[in-house]
Amino acid sequence: MVAEQKLINAITDRRDPHYQPYGWHHWPDHPWMAYQFRRALGETQEGGGAISECFQAASRMIPGDKESWHKEWLHIADRNDRRGDEEEAKGHIETAKACWLRAADYFRQAEFWLDAADPRRLEAFTRMENCSKKWGRWLNPRMEEVTIPYEGGQMYGYFVRSPVRVEKQPVLIAFGGLDSIKDEMWFMSARAPVQRGMSVLMIDGPGQGGTLRRHGIPNRADYEVPVGAMIDYLYTRNDIDRDRIAVCGSSLGGFYAARAASYEHRIAAVISHGAVWDVNELWGEANEGHGLADHIKWVFGVSSMREAFEKGRDFKLEGHIDKIRCPYLICHGGSDVLSVRQATQVHEYAKAHGVDVTLEMVSVEETGAEHCQHDNPTIGQEKMADWLADRLGIDQREMNALR
Repeated sequence: MVAEQKLINAITDRRDPHYQPYGWHHWPDHPWMAYQFRRALGETQEGGGAISECFQAASRMIPGDKESWHKEWLHIADRNDRRGDEEEAKGHIETAKACWLRAADYFRQAEFWLDAADPRRLEAFTRMENCSKKWGRWLNPRMEEVTIPYEGGQMYGYFVRSPVRVEKQPVLIAFGGLDSIKDEMWFMSARAPVQRGMSVLMIDGPGQGGTLRRHGIPNRADYEVPVGAMIDYLYTRNDIDRDRIAVCGSSLGGFYAARAASYEHRIAAVISHGAVWDVNELWGEANEGHGLADHIKWVFGVSSMREAFEKGRDFKLEGHIDKIRCPYLICHGGSDVLSVRQATQVHEYAKAHGVDVTLEMVSVEETGAEHCQHDNPTIGQEKMADWLADRLGIDQREMNALR
């Protein structure tokens, strides 16, 4: 089999910032950092920043320098967090909420390239959470902080009910993947379902967010175990519809979600927001020089990429997703810089084994063709939330009348 070209590693012919089929490419000589900046830009349209502030921060960075990346994102995060507090004190609640939401994503970016052992990483992460919580306390209904006991530690989450006046709401469990965390899910997959009458549980599972940073709990292939614990928690609530619990995992979370739905049959619908067929195949010839090598080792709980590949042998969907019983959506970018073929492999295998599977390949012309629609997350949210509403029997015209 010929190895698939990974666009994330490609140095483009143009050396100046320019537009690519997968979105804005700010630093052609530093494709991994350009990818993260593209992600930041996309999330501005979901409330996770302001375009001008993002470009202001980038203009002050040394290209490829992780310290200046941290410094400049931290600067605008501080500014928005402080302004949010000031505006709240004046009674300007909507402005305060917008400031905190921007600050949360800026703090997420500020911590991104820091070493796992760097104390500034947990500090920035905690400040991100604090901004999310300040934003969430002014939502109506108010956002709830959730902790779920797990292997001697905790999984941390946020529960948001839709303002639609339905007593027992369908609920979406939304989590990220290798480097996306609960506080980013609002910008990637959670906002649109809430608009359509669903509650959402945004959560850090094993190998993610606070579960990794505070308890050192690495990821695992059999994600049906932590997802089962998440569903057990939902079953303790009297405001959700137990028969309409869905799961959406983004990026590597696309593997986690599909694997969980293969064995956890309380799931009524599942989405791979960015599909992963085989982690080791996705990584290809990755070594210690891989753009996210340190992060991979941290998440997988190993000390070398060789050990990561050994653990990665279990992270493949063959022999598992034929057991999925619920509707399954794969929402994937048509110019995904990590892999397009991974999505077609998942789709072909699931379809051949009788799974009710849909492949939504977002085209370059639509925009949203990047990995997890990072260049245009709104179109990804719309496609996934509308599919969920249709599959869970939600009449959006009726929901609109119940606001």
